[in-house]
Amino acid sequence: MSDGYTARFPQRLRVLFAVASVVVSGSILVFTAKASYSPAAAVAVVLIAVQAAGFWWLGGRPAPAATVVLAAGAGMQVLYPVFGPGLAFVALCTYAWLRPAARTWWILAAAVAAASGPAVARGRWDLAGLWAGAALLAWSWGAWARARGARRVAERRRAVLEERARIARELHDVLSHTVSVMVVQAAAADDIFDLDPVRAREGLRRTEQAGREALAELRHFLRTVRGDEDKGDEDGDGAADEPQPRLSDLDRLAATMRESGLDVSVVWEGDGAVPAGVQVGAYRIVREALTNTLRHAGASRAEVLVRVAGDEVMVRVRDDGAGGGGSAVKDGHGLLGMRERAGLLGGSLRAGRRPDGGFEVEAHLPLRGTP
Repeated sequence: MSDGYTARFPQRLRVLFAVASVVVSGSILVFTAKASYSPAAAVAVVLIAVQAAGFWWLGGRPAPAATVVLAAGAGMQVLYPVFGPGLAFVALCTYAWLRPAARTWWILAAAVAAASGPAVARGRWDLAGLWAGAALLAWSWGAWARARGARRVAERRRAVLEERARIARELHDVLSHTVSVMVVQAAAADDIFDLDPVRAREGLRRTEQAGREALAELRHFLRTVRGDEDKGDEDGDGAADEPQPRLSDLDRLAATMRESGLDVSVVWEGDGAVPAGVQVGAYRIVREALTNTLRHAGASRAEVLVRVAGDEVMVRVRDDGAGGGGSAVKDGHGLLGMRERAGLLGGSLRAGRRPDGGFEVEAHLPLRGTP
């Protein structure tokens, strides 16, 4: 049974765990055996090496590796009770994080047996109960860490899907408007075709151009978004009846932000035709960036730069805050949504603190040509 979450145990942690197990166990062995040779000490050295190997393989083959660590730990407790099952609890916690909870009950039972068994054999029932409770606590910590990670991944996935659904609705609005214009232009060309063929042909050319642009928008969206990730019902909230924002609406957005206490200036560079879908995406990115600045950055001023040059449009938002906006949205839905929107438009987005203070969001969106 899978919970849709994949936990990765990186190599540097495997090395750290393996080395730490050798250092801890070796130090205890030296202190206990007092540097004297004995068959028990020789066996303990072998068990320490086996335990370190188990920690090393914990990332690739967690089930057998965790079993090896538990068995080696139990063996060392039999030889030297002072060792205790601490490292076994580390392996148990790690395994509970690496695998879904429904698949880790067996390792919890094995850990209880490996940790408490030697104490039971010595008649230390109080110690056996303590180790059993500690094993349950270690397993709970690992399961909790996995559940927390799975929840964060699910939230990020939901944010991406919501952003894609929003983009799909906006694309629907753009295409609906374009098709309506095409119908009107085609009807007008038909009405005047006999009276003024030149004007009729101009109308037909505009209709063709609008159709090509609509096809370009639709094809790009369908290439980028997999169909199985965008299935869903219409929300029926009437959003299709609302006009979609354009780059020219950024001045009005800046005025709204100024009323809220954030001094926003908009700088325009370059000129050229920008497809409707790209304009909507650029506007949404700027609005989200300014909203994050207003809510999280503690900034008093922000600058929006819009540059249309070559085959792309670049939008950049800079603020003079303490950088809190960046940390607040680093793992949040706002930045995920902006990146998803830029990616669906075939562009890229970067965000981070500026060396001279403040936070910066910069997106590059290509101006796709018509087919």
